[in-house]
Amino acid sequence: MLTVRRSQDRGRANFGWLDSRHSFSFGDYYDPSHMGFRKLRVINDDRVMGGGGFGTHGHRDMEIVTYVLSGALQHEDSMGNGTVMRPGDVQRMSAGTGVMHSEFNASKTEQVHFLQIWILPDRTGTKPSYEQKTFPEAEKQGKLRLVASGDGASGSVSLGTDARLYASVLSPGERVTYEPPKGRHTWIQVARGRVKAGETELAEGDGASTSDGAPIPLETVEAAELVVFDLP
Repeated sequence: MLTVRRSQDRGRANFGWLDSRHSFSFGDYYDPSHMGFRKLRVINDDRVMGGGGFGTHGHRDMEIVTYVLSGALQHEDSMGNGTVMRPGDVQRMSAGTGVMHSEFNASKTEQVHFLQIWILPDRTGTKPSYEQKTFPEAEKQGKLRLVASGDGASGSVSLGTDARLYASVLSPGERVTYEPPKGRHTWIQVARGRVKAGETELAEGDGASTSDGAPIPLETVEAAELVVFDLP
């Protein structure tokens, strides 16, 4: 059985240069019934306007994953990393004892759309680290591609936490089935488009969770992209 978190029920922050939707409590949005799911603490669905961005700020003791959907995102951090992320790129930043970074739209005119994901680490006080990899759309088309995991399996980025993230791009008529490992918990986030998860229809921005361990068939209602979380 799926518990659904509808897009329109999420928190929202709109500062003109940023339109952000919060699946869980974040910033000025606080809802004690939506503080996270298992180790998954944040899913922010961010749209940053041309020329806008987040100035230098700090994080610590958090696994931060950025998944770009459209546009280009400029990243710089106190570890010396500087890069522009584009669709297909997945970035992992383990904040550990503390890291400073900034994120800006790399374009002055075009919007950048991305998911920022925070997952609680297995251990605190670790040395900060960074990793970024590109996963071409062909690797996600009609399948669940592992993009982040605690052991870096299958070329995924390595997390400092016991979690696995899968990404999938589904064209009309395509279907995949996610089979949760025994004793694990699942969150599905629809990044764009519309799918059916079993008998439940999920639209862009919707999330859904389950802990019953049953296989979850995912099929398109319209072309879609989604992220599936496997959590302890």
